[in-house]
Amino acid sequence: MSVPLKIDIVHFGTKGQVVIPRRLRKEFEIEEGTKATVVATPDGILLNPITRTYIKSLRGKYKHLPLMETLKEMKREEKGR
Repeated sequence: MSVPLKIDIVHFGTKGQVVIPRRLRKEFEIEEGTKATVVATPDGILLNPITRTYIKSLRGKYKHLPLMETLKEMKREEKGR
């Protein structure tokens, strides 16, 4: 049984900013200041929020990737706040 897809319509502002609907911000733990990766795909633009849950899910899996150094640096900065 497949889950029905919920589609939201958003508008881009003059600076390219878009507001992510509240239900999606809650579902993906997006808070003010949350960073995300932006990837161009054949289907469109993919946003991946970089949340604590996301970082924890990566532990040990991708130690060799340069992205991990960036995530570690971001975590250090977050602790310093």
